[in-house]
Amino acid sequence: MSGDADDGEGETGPYPIEGTALVKTAALASVPAARVPALLTRVQADLGPRIDAYRRRYERIAAEPGRETFLVEPDHWEAVADRVGLTERERDAVVRAHEAAVERIGSGSGRREEFDTALEIRSGVVIGVNADEEGD
Repeated sequence: MSGDADDGEGETGPYPIEGTALVKTAALASVPAARVPALLTRVQADLGPRIDAYRRRYERIAAEPGRETFLVEPDHWEAVADRVGLTERERDAVVRAHEAAVERIGSGSGRREEFDTALEIRSGVVIGVNADEEGD
């Protein structure tokens, strides 16, 4: 089975952020690297049930098996942090992880430059979805 935490690609934990984005986040985050997966799990638990609202409200820039990616307003993460109870540093680590994942998704789809430009004025959110939740 290839779901080892350090294999870097393919499978995700209980959050839709893969190895490369996680490693980048851990290296740059102002929280201990070991805490990043738990923070992402808490945020996914908040965002997952809201997927339909995201589909209605925000621009979906990518849909892949198991996750959908959206562009949101820059202050979006403040509301998420308040709901989930994140400190400022924890919020910054989560934002960094989601934006690194958006960059990675952009690279994989040949749209990296487009996504980088979008992230200059907006923020990215990657939400994990189950197969029965995937849709338009």
